[in-house]
Amino acid sequence: MSKASARHILVDTESECESLKQKINNGEDFAEIAKAHSTCPSGRKGGDLGEFGPGQMVKEFDEVVFSGELNTVHGPVKTQFGYHLLEITSRED
Repeated sequence: MSKASARHILVDTESECESLKQKINNGEDFAEIAKAHSTCPSGRKGGDLGEFGPGQMVKEFDEVVFSGELNTVHGPVKTQFGYHLLEITSRED
């Protein structure tokens, strides 16, 4: 069975998500930005979601995590919770 590890940052607006993505792309640390800005409890752990399989996260998450490029910041990804930046840290098929 497929499994992946990822970390994310959850914010309320697409514009905030874009702004944080730009900071990460300019060299700022993903984990530090997650700790400072993410509204998800995982933010305290630098956005780390641990390991999970298909169907354990919302559909929009799964689509990115199980098809996107590893170690790249993806997003904004809109879900019912808000806007996410996702970084896939590992994946096994």
